Parts: sequence; structure tokens; C-alpha cells
Amino acid sequence: MSINDVRQYLKHYQKDNEVLELDKSSATVELAAQALNVIPARIAKTLSFKKDDSCILVVTAGDTKIDNKKFKQTFGFKAKMLTPDEVINLTGHAIGGVCPFALKNETIKTYCDNSMKRFETIFPACGSSNSAIELSCDELFEISKSEKWVDVCSLKE
Repeated sequence: MSINDVRQYLKHYQKDNEVLELDKSSATVELAAQALNVIPARIAKTLSFKKDDSCILVVTAGDTKIDNKKFKQTFGFKAKMLTPDEVINLTGHAIGGVCPFALKNETIKTYCDNSMKRFETIFPACGSSNSAIELSCDELFEISKSEKWVDVCSLKE
């Protein structure tokens, strides 16, 4: 998968022309915030967690971390991140460009964390380590075909 696959996916929502290709890397929350000139919290990071032979995705604000207790209460299993190879094999996106759009495996469930609701708009990646798109939380929820809003994060200290 690539930024082009994500553009194709976003075309259905008339958002394909809003993908930002950046001159700088946006592979981490900090780099993305610098490249986009926003606070790190507004970067929507997509985290992938092992579930049986597949995974789930949780999209959360850039200034948060997974709260293991909340995660287990919400999903019924322990939060275990995928390896870089598993991320590519399951989502079709490499770490640094993982997003909830144009997934290789369409059965992967996506969840949006409430931590993003503090912001009018947030910036998820778009399939490459130098891409992003500015979306409202409602747009992200719809376009990512999220299952529901969850509360599985806490602010980093």
C-alpha cells in the first residue's frame, strides 16, 4: 500500500486532493508536528495491536499512551503491539505511515480514542512517512469506518 492507495481510498470521500505530501519526514509524532507546524497532540497516531491472527487499530492523539487497564477492560485482551513486519503484512502500511485508510485487510477493526475530541481538527498519516491529512474528528471516524469511540488512553507524563 502507499500514499497513492490512500488517495484512491479518499477519493470516495472527496478528500483525495487534501492529502499533504511533506518535504520533511512525518514518521513520528514529533516529526509530524514539526513538519505541519502544530502541537504534537494534534497528530493522530494509528496504533496496531495483535488480536488472534489479525489486529485492531486504535487512532489516538499524539500526546497520549495506551492505558493497559482501560485497554483490557474495553477490548477483553492485553495490549500487545504488532512487530514492524506484522504491521506491513496486516495493514499494508509501514510504521511511520500507518493510517486507518486503504487497509490491506478490510476486516481489521478501527477504533477512535476520545483523546482526539479536544481538537477541532487532527492530522493522521496517509500511507507514507511524509504524508498527512487534516480532518475533523467526525470525518476521521467516518472515513476510517471506525467501530466506535473508546477511552483507552491517558496523557503522557
